[in-house]
Amino acid sequence: MLANDLAELDRAHLIHPVMSWRDHEARGPHVLTAGEGAYVTDAGGRTLLDGFAGLWCVNVGYGQRSVVEAATEQMMRLPYATGYFGYAAEPSIRLAARLAALAPGDLDHVFFTLGGSDAIDSALRFVRFYMHAKGTPERRHVIALQRGYHGSSTTGAGVTGLPAFHRDSDLPLPWQHHISNPYPYRNPVGTDPEAIIAASLAELRAKVEEVGADKVAAFFVEPITGSGGIIVPPRGWLPAMRQACRDLGILFIADEVITGFGRTGPLFACEDEAIVPDMMTIAKGLTSGYVPMGAVLMSDEVYRTIRDGSPEGATIGHGLTYSAHPVSAAVGLAVLDLYEGGLLAQGRRVGAYFAERLAGFADHPLVGETRGRGMLQGLELVTDKARRTKPDRALGVAGKLAAAGLENRLIFRAFADDMIGFAPPLCCTEADVDLIVERLGSTLDAVLADPAVRAALR
Repeated sequence: MLANDLAELDRAHLIHPVMSWRDHEARGPHVLTAGEGAYVTDAGGRTLLDGFAGLWCVNVGYGQRSVVEAATEQMMRLPYATGYFGYAAEPSIRLAARLAALAPGDLDHVFFTLGGSDAIDSALRFVRFYMHAKGTPERRHVIALQRGYHGSSTTGAGVTGLPAFHRDSDLPLPWQHHISNPYPYRNPVGTDPEAIIAASLAELRAKVEEVGADKVAAFFVEPITGSGGIIVPPRGWLPAMRQACRDLGILFIADEVITGFGRTGPLFACEDEAIVPDMMTIAKGLTSGYVPMGAVLMSDEVYRTIRDGSPEGATIGHGLTYSAHPVSAAVGLAVLDLYEGGLLAQGRRVGAYFAERLAGFADHPLVGETRGRGMLQGLELVTDKARRTKPDRALGVAGKLAAAGLENRLIFRAFADDMIGFAPPLCCTEADVDLIVERLGSTLDAVLADPAVRAALR
């Protein structure tokens, strides 16, 4: 009865993110009640293997006692301290210093937010402050990638390059622009890395020329496209785009909300190709989802320019009530201890094994490509491998995948355009990966057994 009561209360009152409200009212929620390691338990008592770490975020796994104890201790000692008026709390100061020491290059300054979306909003405001401080306020336009995801706030959703986040919300805004995603599996220039890099560079330069070289302020990019389908650019693409931004006088902002904190192997994905952005947004794995927190990491040059370009005594007019929340900061410190205490190394080892095991699905009739890096992996489904034909929307493959996955007690992301996303906790073992692969195989076979899906295969 409890689960039924909760379902009715949910239908009546709780608005879920990124959801068809009508469909949700018809289906109701799937209520989760507990978690341990890489597994969660639902209200029906079933144990599910969480192959998506909540929402790409529970990197250290569920039930880490040291994290809970850090939060409890801080709540008892000082549950809140404002960052306004010059006040601060010890955990927030220590977390900022520790992130500055771990981040690439001179990303030495940290502004804390509640999550990824307001980290993007904050970065956009800092871009404006920076351009005014430099005496170039006309530089207000930003460029991002199609299929890129940069949050769902009023401004961030316009930087996001997914149409679902633009519909009925008057986005993108006139100063927000997009260029093609490198997307090797479906790039018009083919799969050759050099050709893909050259095409992206040419398109970025053309967009800057179209908007006006003196009008463009920043380029936002995920090192690996997350919500757009786990799209991994070829090696060399990110450094080339970073250098192009430097040559064009454009700020390069790396969105590591998904890719940060061991998700792709190193602590930050930018490290993989020695990229030092002008700003970097982080969230999710920062606290492993145990409490809300995000951040903008800012380079010395950007920080000094804003500081020195502001009138003497003038306020930098951006702040959040819960910025640098001491409980979230205490959790962040405890989570960093776990990463540095062995979870990063485990994620690298198991991530390589995970990629190897998933590659075995390349021969499955529904799988066009497997791709990813570390503990961030994806599969793209097709009905014709030779032509790389996406399943007809009328087949409802994404819904069938989600239902079959649940039946097989496996949580993953069934993207609307028939891709499967995995981002399991870094605490997973090889045995957990084997179980993911086993249950994924059963899930794919169940979808393949659907008569309409089978009839569509070529």
